[in-house]
Amino acid sequence: MSTGIYRVEIITRPERLEALKEALRAIRVTGMTVSQVYGCGLSTGLKETYRGQQVEVSLLPKIKVEIIVYEVAVDDVIDAAIGACRTGQIGDGKIFVTEVADAVRIRTGERGAAAIMDRPSERELVEQRIAGHNL
Repeated sequence: MSTGIYRVEIITRPERLEALKEALRAIRVTGMTVSQVYGCGLSTGLKETYRGQQVEVSLLPKIKVEIIVYEVAVDDVIDAAIGACRTGQIGDGKIFVTEVADAVRIRTGERGAAAIMDRPSERELVEQRIAGHNL
């Protein structure tokens, strides 16, 4: 893909989240947003028994990881996500890539790539703050 700012959305199984986070950290992805979502595709759901009644669960729990990338190649993110999330079974998920027209860092007003790039000095401050709180 050409240079620019991209949003990568990865929708996959909840149990693959830790492996996905490790794979993304390994390629220097420093930020992400994770949401619990429900959906269905080919795996349209399950039939379960609840209080003696058969109930069809049509939406399955998934996680959605959203990443905005500029410095890391989109193809590297896709390859890392596939490696971490693929089980070979129906329901492994999907990856969507869209171009981002603009980004704005609210605190400073920076726009474009400058708004999403990490500054080493800021990263060090955050790590010190986290270490101080023993999170």
